[in-house]
Amino acid sequence: MEKESKVKKHQLLLGAHMSIAGGLENAILSGQEIGCTAIAMFTRSNRQWGIKNITMQEISSFKSAWKNSDIIDIVVHCSYLINIGSPNAATCKKSKITLENELKICQELGIKYLVLHPGSRLESSIEECIEQISRILDEILENSSGDTKILIETMAGQGTVVGHTFEQIASIFDHCKNKKRLGVCLDTCHIFAAGYDFRSKKNYENMIQEFDNVIGLKNLKAMHINDSKKELGSKVDRHEEIGDGKLGLEPFRHIFNDERFFDIPKILETPVGTLESYAHNMQVIRGLLTPETKKILGL
Repeated sequence: MEKESKVKKHQLLLGAHMSIAGGLENAILSGQEIGCTAIAMFTRSNRQWGIKNITMQEISSFKSAWKNSDIIDIVVHCSYLINIGSPNAATCKKSKITLENELKICQELGIKYLVLHPGSRLESSIEECIEQISRILDEILENSSGDTKILIETMAGQGTVVGHTFEQIASIFDHCKNKKRLGVCLDTCHIFAAGYDFRSKKNYENMIQEFDNVIGLKNLKAMHINDSKKELGSKVDRHEEIGDGKLGLEPFRHIFNDERFFDIPKILETPVGTLESYAHNMQVIRGLLTPETKKILGL
């Protein structure tokens, strides 16, 4: 969905994950209420399998609310049930059908990014899981004529989840033919829990360089902005309010003053999850912006 009249050369693309209770457009209205310029949302219950059809009226209401808002980018997150890496044939089939449907809904709504947890290998090997994820992504994208990209989210490494190293995500890309329809969503809590330390400026630059070397910064399309309740390398996925966790404020200062990422939507998934808490976290982040960054962003 194009909103050229509201797009500056650079802008602070910051917001949070919003509820769709009462209608898809309510995610936009809630985001607008607290000053978001980007939001994330589900298109269904995040614990729901199968096909969901949206009506022309739902599409029209959503697009109208978006057009009349200050929100530039909207990112959809897939249902948490989806596991296209599962060795269980029934689970894999349901996951594929649900992911296909979610991709279709994004295209109908004009949303360009759909974030996906890559999957859990369970009793299969990492290599088998990655190959299966890549194959199913190719099958889905080959049957999709739209422009919506599927973004592979960086994971914390909890349990048998794959995608907690840059190399594993790069391997998914390497096995896929439809690379142009893939991207990455970097989650700050997840990569810290997975063992990537970016708290100091030097370590931040090293982490970004490693990401570029292994995956490519051109593939980074969105970020989830979360502090971590758990220590570096814990492999435990527990989000915390910005500045209150083991990451602290400095990593977010690095990210939000990095001109390479000004035009990437950055989405809060902090645990309190109320509009008030999201507004507070957004204010904390704005307080980290340097005068030079504010000038570039027109703030």
